[in-house]
Amino acid sequence: MDADSPTIPKPTLTSVLFILFLRLVAMSCFWFGLQYWAMLVGYSLVGAGRFDLLSLPWKVASTCLAVLFPVASLGLWLAVSWGPVIWVLAAGGQIIMHGFMPDVFGSNRLIVLLHISVALVYVGFRAVLWYEKRKRRQQVSVDLP
Repeated sequence: MDADSPTIPKPTLTSVLFILFLRLVAMSCFWFGLQYWAMLVGYSLVGAGRFDLLSLPWKVASTCLAVLFPVASLGLWLAVSWGPVIWVLAAGGQIIMHGFMPDVFGSNRLIVLLHISVALVYVGFRAVLWYEKRKRRQQVSVDLP
């Protein structure tokens, strides 16, 4: 038996683009995670970034980011609420590393700018989605006399 009306609202263009944006960020997070794991096991940087050869700040930062980025990738890909939260932790870690502690971790302004721009695009999407939801609520009316 078919229902008279669909119970799931049709997704808007903004929500579809938001999901695509989250999945693009998820793929980049997965790539970052793979880079950190490759560094820690000695596959990249000609083995110079192996865990046993790193200084203490690099050991802490790289192990945390090697775990956070793949977890954030999964959460962003599935578009669940905890995905952006984990991404903020990982991106914030890299921003602190390369933006505020360049003497220890080296300066990488590109990473800092990319994370800030992704955060701004995310906030923009959330604002537009909030506005659309608010507008949709106001359009709903009851057909009672």
